[in-house]
Amino acid sequence: MVKIGDIELADFPLLLAPMEDVSDPPFRALCKEQGADVVYTEFISSEGLIRDAAKSVQKLDIYEKERPVGIQIFGANMESMLRSVEIVEASKPDIIDINFGCPVKKVVSKGAGAGILKDIPLMVKLTEAMAKHTHLPITVKTRLGWDDASIKIVEVAERLQDAGAKALSIHGRTRAQMYKGSADWHPIAAVKNNARMYIPIFGNGDVDSPEKAKMMRDEFGLDGAMIGRASIGNPWFFKHVKHFLNTGAHSAPPTILERVTAARRHLEMAVDWKGEIQGVLETRRHYTNYFKGIPNFKPLRTQMVTANSSAEVFEVFKHIEENAAVQEWMA
Repeated sequence: MVKIGDIELADFPLLLAPMEDVSDPPFRALCKEQGADVVYTEFISSEGLIRDAAKSVQKLDIYEKERPVGIQIFGANMESMLRSVEIVEASKPDIIDINFGCPVKKVVSKGAGAGILKDIPLMVKLTEAMAKHTHLPITVKTRLGWDDASIKIVEVAERLQDAGAKALSIHGRTRAQMYKGSADWHPIAAVKNNARMYIPIFGNGDVDSPEKAKMMRDEFGLDGAMIGRASIGNPWFFKHVKHFLNTGAHSAPPTILERVTAARRHLEMAVDWKGEIQGVLETRRHYTNYFKGIPNFKPLRTQMVTANSSAEVFEVFKHIEENAAVQEWMA
């Protein structure tokens, strides 16, 4: 059993990573249904929260069916981060996660996200202050370091644990790498194998197959996997990974009809939650994976990603359903 504070999870839990414009309530609900053990919100600006910015506040929406759910916040100003903890608490999440890993320039330039990897003392100070400021477990998502020359993740992890963090999710790349090259899980394993560490250590980065998840568990000895890009348009990924971990065999891919049903529900929930325009726009990125492997599908996918209304997309879904019987599934 793995525990984040008092939250009990199954052995080797699978976590849905916080992803901007992806990890919203509709998608989190679908991933939860397919086996995600913990889901995280999109990352939320502490400055946006204290200014009551509409987009930041909307991201605080969480629902009972998602639990356990973590709300992730980022920032580098102590006063703003502590105030945002109070605002986040009102939404009653199970976990508050601090983003010390986002590599995007507009975040890093403010000293937040992975930018704080240049100031480890501030990283530790913020974690300690926030852990003392709330009864909720504080977790941290971070990277190996700013660049190859500054990887001190074993020492940093110790200090974050001592500061009160209840779990760490570590992406196996530096900020300098962004998302290029391959994730290196060896430094994450070094954190886990440090005799001083007793909190859960979750691996993140390149978990894009059930085999990779098994490797993270069996060869690297990590406590769980945080899954990001592999789940986009593929909420079944969590179920497939769990089946493989339990049996050593691959489960059958979803049928065309199952894919259409999920995509339709996703769009319906997205439009209901964020409105017609944003719902249509932000669901587009999922369609390539929802319908991956269907022969001669490119014209239909083009219709989906260029449609300006949900009604147009629903018409495409209907067409796929009507023709599903004559399609061949291609793995």
